[in-house]
Amino acid sequence: MKISVDYPRCEGHGLCSVQAPEVFSLDNNAELTYHFDGIEVPADLVTAARTAVGSCPVAALREIA
Repeated sequence: MKISVDYPRCEGHGLCSVQAPEVFSLDNNAELTYHFDGIEVPADLVTAARTAVGSCPVAALREIA
């Protein structure tokens, strides 16, 4: 699984980082870091990553094929 992040759309709510802290984090300025940008999310983190994608209130995250 890969995830597309619309960084300009992200408002820094941090729900993704709560759901999948190994996949997403926010810095002190509420700027999102996606730890697997351009690569597959490891299999053991896919469930948490999907939950995180679904939790984004502004739809800045999207699962891609």
